[in-house]
Amino acid sequence: MSAARTARAPKRASAPRAKRAGKPARERQGSGVLIALGAVGMAAGVALVGYLLRFASASGNAEHAAPDLALDQPRPDAQHRAPEAFRPDPTAPVPANERESLRPATLSQPALTG
Repeated sequence: MSAARTARAPKRASAPRAKRAGKPARERQGSGVLIALGAVGMAAGVALVGYLLRFASASGNAEHAAPDLALDQPRPDAQHRAPEAFRPDPTAPVPANERESLRPATLSQPALTG
């Protein structure tokens, strides 16, 4: 090997770098991620509060008024039945493919044991 090849060239004098104001680039990038995560968290919190307030403003009773079932109303009799065309036919034959769905549910053992 030649001496010129193994010898290193002297380093050039570089101009001093101007320091950036504020934090280094790596720290600034991480803070952007934190700001984005904070914004997503705030949006989720606002959505949750809105969801809960929607149900809090609703009445506490899930039932609705049924004036026809009030105790002071007269009870329906034979003249107040559904029209004949809308009444179920108890004597109608049940197709074989629907028999299993109409069979009562049974358990292999009694539900109430002492």
